[in-house]
Amino acid sequence: MKLKGKTAIVTGGARDIGRAVSLKLASEGANVVINYLSNEEMANETLELVKKTGGNAITVRGDVTLNADAANIVAAAQKAFGNEIHILVNVAGGLVARKLLADMEEDFWDYVMRLNVKSAFLMTKHVAPLMPVGSAIVNFSSQAGRDGGGFGASAYATGKGAVATFTRAMAKELGPKGIRVNAVDPGMIATAFHDNFTKPEVRANVANATPLKREGKATEVADLVCYLASDDSSFITGANIDINGGTYFS
Repeated sequence: MKLKGKTAIVTGGARDIGRAVSLKLASEGANVVINYLSNEEMANETLELVKKTGGNAITVRGDVTLNADAANIVAAAQKAFGNEIHILVNVAGGLVARKLLADMEEDFWDYVMRLNVKSAFLMTKHVAPLMPVGSAIVNFSSQAGRDGGGFGASAYATGKGAVATFTRAMAKELGPKGIRVNAVDPGMIATAFHDNFTKPEVRANVANATPLKREGKATEVADLVCYLASDDSSFITGANIDINGGTYFS
C-alpha cells in the first residue's frame, strides 16, 4: 500500500488507460478522484470496480479544458479527502480525428491543443499549490510526440510534443518545492483509442514490427504511472518515459 493516505486526481480516469490508472492507484491505497467528461455510466463502472477491490474513490464530472471545471474538480477532491492533493495524473486527451493539413480547420487544431495541452496546464495550475513535499504529477504524452505520429495525426502529435516540453518545464519550476513531474509516452496500447482511430491491419503491422511482437496493455501503463507517482521514483523528475515495447527509442 505504497500510496496509503494520499489523494490522487486522474483526469480522463473512467475508461481504458485512465480506468487502469484509477484502479492501480486505489489498489495501492490512494483516495482516487475519477474525472470524466460525458460517460457517467463508464465512470460509475470504474468506481464500482475500485470499491469491489476495497479501494476508495469518487467520480467528478468536468471538462478539463475549462478553468472553472478544473477548479471544481480540485474542490471536489478537497471536500471528499482533505485539502492536500498528492498525485495528479493528466490522462485526458485524444486524437479526436485524423486530418491532413489541407483538410484541417483552425477550430479543429485549437480544440486538439486545448484537449491535450491546456488541460494539463489548467489542472497543474490548480493542483500544484495544494501539493506537499513528495508529491508527483504524471502527464500523458505519446510516442506520437516523439516521432510525429501516424497519417493524419499532426495536431495530436504536436500537442503531445508540447506536453513533453511542459513536463520538463514544470519539473524545473516545481522541483524546488519538492514536487516531481514526469510523463509517460505510450506506443500501441490495446484500447478503444486504437479501436476507433487505427485500422486493424495497421495495428497488426505495428505489433509485428515491435521487438516484443504485441500491443501493450493498459495495466502495464498503469503500473508505470504508479511507479512515477510513488516514492519508488523519488529521484526521477523531468523524464518522458517510453512504453512501446521497443518500437521507438528516445
